[in-house]
Amino acid sequence: MNLEHVGALVEAVKAEVAKAVIGQHEAVELMLASLLCGGHILLEGVPGVGKTFLVQSFAVCLNLAFGRIQFTPDMMPGDILGANLFNFQTNSFILTQGPIFTQILLADEINRTPPKTQAALLQAMNERLVTIDRRTYSLGEDFMVAATQNPIEQQGVYPLPEAQLDRFLFKVVMDYPSADEEREIVRRHGHCSAMPKLSDFAMRPVVSREHLAHARAVAAHIRLTDALVNYIVEIIRATRRHPAIETGASTRAANMMAAAARALAAVSGRDFVIPDDVKRLATPLLRHRIVMTPASDIEGLTSEEAIRAIVDQTAAPR
Repeated sequence: MNLEHVGALVEAVKAEVAKAVIGQHEAVELMLASLLCGGHILLEGVPGVGKTFLVQSFAVCLNLAFGRIQFTPDMMPGDILGANLFNFQTNSFILTQGPIFTQILLADEINRTPPKTQAALLQAMNERLVTIDRRTYSLGEDFMVAATQNPIEQQGVYPLPEAQLDRFLFKVVMDYPSADEEREIVRRHGHCSAMPKLSDFAMRPVVSREHLAHARAVAAHIRLTDALVNYIVEIIRATRRHPAIETGASTRAANMMAAAARALAAVSGRDFVIPDDVKRLATPLLRHRIVMTPASDIEGLTSEEAIRAIVDQTAAPR
């Protein structure tokens, strides 16, 4: 597979998703980039903007197994991972797999469960492995977590730990659609109050697992010059020096930015990364990784504003 085939794959997925999902073009592109570089994505938005529907549509187009966990305050780690249960007929323990054993995992309302349960995803997101009773199981290269959370709920939610946030490649804020998009949504989906069924839109898989693996290999070999490596590192290190930021981005963030920039270049049909790729990814890739100082919170300075200031002040390679 070459770059042209990757471009055809990307356009096919976009067209298929667009049958059901109106707008949210940035979220779709970043999900594709995340998929090509093996990342996970956190979708944040008010209720009813299509977060769950987007992830379901994405999984159908990719012909990947879809699993969903509805996170609740009383959920335990075993409810996610599974457990070894004793079988009296065979006189042995047999693994009952939890819902994490899938390919596209929708972690719905991830911030509604306590940190000890959220931690069940840490190994899976970082290594694509699950350890149960000292035995390790592989989740496969296609495993991807797409988590959702509601930004306006204050009661019954738990902030995601920094270690959890750092494992998400992107945090995408899904805003309200434009007026034209909202009118089209009502025309297309306004025949019932419940969430539409994907079967109503004749959606079909447009990518095979083999093609997806080849596309990942192509994205991994996109050209990234030393000058751009220096640019990425300078942006990451600048987050640790900014006076409004208490905790800057990790080295993992620098690695993820390089991989994501390669994937975004592939999605855009280029075999090389340009500075604009890095600039475009800076906010969704860093907004959830930095911790602002209490003084900046009082002044109303947001993480997005601090990131934009850093990017503007860091000289991009020519």
